Amino acid sequence: MADKLVERVSDCELVVRRGFDAGAGAVFRAWTEVDLMMRWWVPKSFGITVLSAEMDVRHGGGYRFVFRHPAAPEPMTFFGRYLEVVPDARLVWTNDESEDGAVTTVTFAERDGRTEVVLTDRYPSKAALDFAIESGSTGAFEEQFAALDAELAAA
Repeated sequence: MADKLVERVSDCELVVRRGFDAGAGAVFRAWTEVDLMMRWWVPKSFGITVLSAEMDVRHGGGYRFVFRHPAAPEPMTFFGRYLEVVPDARLVWTNDESEDGAVTTVTFAERDGRTEVVLTDRYPSKAALDFAIESGSTGAFEEQFAALDAELAAA
């Protein structure tokens, strides 16, 4: 596994690698069952409140998350559609809230009861990834994955 959790691997791609002490099925469920995902996906340090969350995890299905942030006058909505769903192995979805949204691919590889997750965000341009990094929107992975670790340990 790489030394860095988050690494920019090209002008348009950001890769996150992290191992978890759980089987691929359990880790996959944490990414695909809305109640589980909302327990770890929203970084507590960001002060975000989840107003609603919907996920239809199947090829062609969609997701929609609505959050309130103390610094934002209006709720923030994140939405997209699932392009690929391979149970316990792979998820691919769009981030359609802006034309600069990434396509996210997450793979789950289990070895000896431990699962390596590799998340790749592919942005439509260098400028879009630069903006995502500068805005801090790519800075939550460490906290999110620590929360996922705790959720998996508690299960």
